[in-house]
Amino acid sequence: METFYIITNRIKDPSFAMAKSVRQYLTEKGKKCIIQEQIQTGAEHHYRYTDAARIPEDVDCVLVVGGDGTLLQACRDLGEKDIPLLGINMGTLGYLAEVERQNVKPALDQLIRGEYVIERRMMLEGTVCRKGKRLMEDIALNDIVIGRDGKIRIIDFNIYVNGEFLNSYSADGIIISTPTGSTGYSLSAGGPIVSPEASLMLLSPIAPHTLNTRSIILPEDVEITVEIKEGHRCAEAGALVTFDGDTCVSLGCGDMVEVRRASRCARLVKINNISFLEVLRKKMSSQ
Repeated sequence: METFYIITNRIKDPSFAMAKSVRQYLTEKGKKCIIQEQIQTGAEHHYRYTDAARIPEDVDCVLVVGGDGTLLQACRDLGEKDIPLLGINMGTLGYLAEVERQNVKPALDQLIRGEYVIERRMMLEGTVCRKGKRLMEDIALNDIVIGRDGKIRIIDFNIYVNGEFLNSYSADGIIISTPTGSTGYSLSAGGPIVSPEASLMLLSPIAPHTLNTRSIILPEDVEITVEIKEGHRCAEAGALVTFDGDTCVSLGCGDMVEVRRASRCARLVKINNISFLEVLRKKMSSQ
């Protein structure tokens, strides 16, 4: 790798100390390194936090300084660029951002020497529909969540798989996650942990109002539809769909969220020669 691009979380690295340290180290090694400048964001832009069009075509790797959330945002913004990403963890717990701040220089040396592998991670694509019209469409690396919005009350919804009715739920919501997202919100809701190399989708109800509801694992090639049912107070929307805990839209009765495997995938650089099980064991023992 010869050319690097740095995306930094300005909250966790406010003075760009880590970003500048990385750039200096790579420059001393004869590599080219660019730090992302402040850019405008908002509803009028097609990106969330990183404008992929501003990344030079010769960039070999994007270094993401922050944590899992920052890396998730970068994966969603740069999905069409097909550039591998490596996360530098400045937070407290990182499953995706595997390089800890004290190990940055050895990790960069491994990148320079070519001692790494690139993992391809499945992503989800979701479409929100209202009366046959598309309200929005977005992608997620971790999960798409339909949850409560506003007052504390349950949501009534139906689940369909490839158009076939699966079940009705009364719950605080439901999480549709990838294997990568199985160690996130889905895990907190009692869902199983799945190896990130797998290709499948997880359905995990959130606080269901029944004693026999469990997570469901489905193949990667199905389409899952969540239909918001008429509840006790249909006039009030009461539901919200979020993509990786970021972009969101309110839902009303009759609205549908269609979820399928995305055509693109995330490419994450892996430099630690340890298995997913070892990473999981270390993270869980540190809780």
